Amino acid sequence: MAIEPYRRVLGLPGVRNLMILALFSRLPQTATGLVLTLHVVKTLGLSWTHAGVAGAAATVGMAVGAPLLGRWIDRRGARPVIALTTLVQLAFWVVAPALPYPALVVLAGVGGLLVLPSFGLIRQCVAAMVPKEDHRTGFALDSMATEASFMVGPALAAAGVTALSSATAMWIIAAGFVLAGTALYVLNPPTRSAEEEAADTGERVPRRRWLTARLVTVLLAAGTLTFTLTATDLAIVSTLEHRGATGWVGLVIALWCFASLIGGFVYGGLSRGLSPFMLIVALCALTVPVGLVGGGWWWLSLALVPCGLLCAPALSATVDVVNQSVPTTVRGEALGLHGTFLTIGVSAAGPVTGFIIDHAGPGWAFAGAGLVGLVLTGLAALAHQLGRAESGANLNETEPLRIV
Repeated sequence: MAIEPYRRVLGLPGVRNLMILALFSRLPQTATGLVLTLHVVKTLGLSWTHAGVAGAAATVGMAVGAPLLGRWIDRRGARPVIALTTLVQLAFWVVAPALPYPALVVLAGVGGLLVLPSFGLIRQCVAAMVPKEDHRTGFALDSMATEASFMVGPALAAAGVTALSSATAMWIIAAGFVLAGTALYVLNPPTRSAEEEAADTGERVPRRRWLTARLVTVLLAAGTLTFTLTATDLAIVSTLEHRGATGWVGLVIALWCFASLIGGFVYGGLSRGLSPFMLIVALCALTVPVGLVGGGWWWLSLALVPCGLLCAPALSATVDVVNQSVPTTVRGEALGLHGTFLTIGVSAAGPVTGFIIDHAGPGWAFAGAGLVGLVLTGLAALAHQLGRAESGANLNETEPLRIV
């Protein structure tokens, strides 16, 4: 592993500012779920089920909206999308504290549908601003920025609701979205390189030509990754609560995320990348035995380090493959679909992990998360290999590259 790839990438025009923006522009979105949940439970005085419904509405909106916004960016550029979504987020989070619960659920769905596309857009810009030979390093930097955002955002959200109020926290989120949207609008990073723009003939590529079965297997693997990570997150909380160590939850999760940052840094400096299927299978396998670890919170933290090291590398590997697998003219829509599958994985983890915790105990939640991830990733990898065998020598520029 060398530091030189990072120096080279961060030395490119605009990339350093883009990475700083990648961290701070995502903080508001990483805080939304927790603030919305605490508002429904603590301020409105409703049940956790009600909070779950509101969160699900926002999540469904994001899953549906990500590829639609990406497609709009492909066709019209980033600025119209940034302007619209920033105004929508400002309007929703300003009025959200005063909304009755039914209206909150409906508008949360609309807010999710038109959320500021900071995740997919910045990945699209990384692909455009960084040469192909350095894409792995660029996407590793993006994954580390994502990890850092999820370390900071929810913690700030919890502190804001506790120290101030859910209404004030919502207004702070509104201000955060405005600042993030304004910065993205002013910076206006390119979504395609000059060479890609010059090569664009204006011809629309039919979705059936690039949304192949092999690409779908990579998207399914990406969704499985977030399923396993979210299930692990929930298992950490339930395990420490069961052991009477709830106060250490934040630190354990932070250490787990820090391991991911280290793994992402190492992966981005490697001379060649690894298969996302292999990385996700290894992560899932290392998650299975975590629940067997007894003792205090520090032993749980140590047990999480091996799988934590693979989080950011696995995520960046899936982004890299999706980017390689599609024409540049549909990059935004493809990365939006990638975001959709990530969101689906997060959404599916809650009920599955909750069922395991309720019926088998928190320790088995780690095993369940890892085993489900192993099965799903294994099936996706097998389907990808079968798809390659069927395509044979007929691969063309719009089909996924060989990655396993």
